[in-house]
Amino acid sequence: MTKQAISFSRTDPANFFKTLNKRVNNYFKENNIKRTGNWKLYLKTIVMFALLIVPMTLILTIDTLPAWVQILLMIIVGVGMAGVGMNVMHDANHGSFSSKKWVNKLMGSSIYILAGNDYNWKVQHNVLHHTYTNIQGHDEDIDAGRIIRFSKHTKWLKIHKYQKYYAFFLYGLLTVNWAITTDFIQTFQYLKRKLAYGKFPNPATQWTKLIIGKIVYYAVWIALPIMLGFIWWQVLIGFLIMHYTAGIILSVIFQLAHVMPNTDMPLPDENGSMKNTWAIHQLFTTSNFSPKSWLAEFYTGGLNRQVEHHLFANISHVHYRKIAKIVKETANEFSLPYNEYNTFWKAISEHYNQLKVLGKKPSLT
Repeated sequence: MTKQAISFSRTDPANFFKTLNKRVNNYFKENNIKRTGNWKLYLKTIVMFALLIVPMTLILTIDTLPAWVQILLMIIVGVGMAGVGMNVMHDANHGSFSSKKWVNKLMGSSIYILAGNDYNWKVQHNVLHHTYTNIQGHDEDIDAGRIIRFSKHTKWLKIHKYQKYYAFFLYGLLTVNWAITTDFIQTFQYLKRKLAYGKFPNPATQWTKLIIGKIVYYAVWIALPIMLGFIWWQVLIGFLIMHYTAGIILSVIFQLAHVMPNTDMPLPDENGSMKNTWAIHQLFTTSNFSPKSWLAEFYTGGLNRQVEHHLFANISHVHYRKIAKIVKETANEFSLPYNEYNTFWKAISEHYNQLKVLGKKPSLT
């Protein structure tokens, strides 16, 4: 079935985004700084890769580590995996890690460490999610199949009554799915729909990259440890611990940005037209959390400030704290929403409440 074409309103009589864009551009011009990453981002890159590589190296080279230490180290590897994804891969595949395209391409390739694929990720995230944020049937990030109901516009099933209890446990399967099935399904669908972020790839080339990438991935994370003497079930347990840790971190960070009581899930009219302009749509569908937390900002790659990220995805996250004041003041000036939760745990609580609301039978909600 062909998806309905979506168009955003071009009417912004108050010139909100024009005003905001001018103010943000002036910030960079007046301070004579680039919109891409700087030494802070490059230092974080080293830290995140160290979290990923050092624990795994210890496991593979030290034979006397107790089982509980190995488990702890694999959890740290998962933390590092998610950290690389949020801080390095994410900026790079938005083109904001560096002003040099080859550096962005190289760092963007770290998606393969998460068992992902750069073509699929760019289409799903840069094209579908950033363009059609929270629009059912177009933003795949709010489509969890039949098991979890993230939108009031999706069909309600009896199992959803219990999603407030099981959803968080399922979040950990995100990158496991990438490793096994998701990439193959997405490549087939995206190539068929001729979707791309930039130049459309040669289908044969994309399939070849995907298959070779998976072979290399499993060779490094599964075959190599077995060849070094680890028992297959030990390797499998460690692999699942690593992926479950990374998956639950990445999933929760995303849900706190979009599946919240203060974020809208708007639908187009019968002609495919949205009520608001694209920029104003982002304000209604996106939310921040922990704006004053240094740790949240450092580890999540600025994804605790999703409002700024969705409006200025081409700006590196190391600048979000500075431009957040401009965005918030401008939104307030134009009487537009600026969704934000002061703490991580408040955001978690509100996401849980949203799962509970969406889990109720619509006629009872």
